[in-house]
Amino acid sequence: MFHWIRDHHRDEVRKRPFPPEWDSCVRANVAHYSMLDDAERTELCSTMQVFLEEKHWEGCGGLDLTDEIRVTIAAQACLLQLGLPHDYYRNVESILVYPSTVVPPKYQPGVFERVGSPVDAPTPILGQSFAQGPVILVWDAVLHDARHPELGHNLVYHEFAHKLDLLDGTADGTPPFDDRDQFAEWVAVCSHEFLRLRGLAEKGHKTFLDSYGAKNEAEFFAVATEEFFDRPLALQEHAPDLYCVLSAYYRQDPAGRVNRAGKH
Repeated sequence: MFHWIRDHHRDEVRKRPFPPEWDSCVRANVAHYSMLDDAERTELCSTMQVFLEEKHWEGCGGLDLTDEIRVTIAAQACLLQLGLPHDYYRNVESILVYPSTVVPPKYQPGVFERVGSPVDAPTPILGQSFAQGPVILVWDAVLHDARHPELGHNLVYHEFAHKLDLLDGTADGTPPFDDRDQFAEWVAVCSHEFLRLRGLAEKGHKTFLDSYGAKNEAEFFAVATEEFFDRPLALQEHAPDLYCVLSAYYRQDPAGRVNRAGKH
């Protein structure tokens, strides 16, 4: 009965008109939004409305949590799930947003931290994902990344990729798969590319993927996701097999969108 009531309410929320001011906000702040076709944009907006309503949002560190902040974050998080069968990130209950770089309390252990190396003491971070807890984001980094995909860094994509990875209960860089062949191809390609990145990083060579992805398989998946959506043509060129398995998993073709939009 509970699930029926929940699903019925979700259907009603998805049917609501998408506020024009939200559309203007996403168009201004999220570069990828303009490349979606009409059907994709409609689906994204419907998904965003459920996501925005169901999650607990909290402004921290004195941040005034505006609709612009919530909508900009929701658009990017929901873009990852646009082609996936999903339950609106069932493993995300709360999203905490700080105005700028934050130093988390020492007693609050994080699963993923966007820092250069493992640390014991509190260290400034841009974002954090907890296996059984909130997603923490820094607004100035969120906005900058959303507006500048050419840089290949996106805090929201990174942290919510971790949440997709954790849907099967393990942070191992491999999200849940129903198809065995797709799973096998994913493991083969991602293992190869991860070891290639790690080898280049250890030798101090310049790498296309952020060398932070060489830390472990979970970070590799998050970093690869950033590149897949932000710089898909370059990812196709540098790691075509990796692009293919990401495209098959996400059921999206960002490179095709960029080509259709005439952007390089």
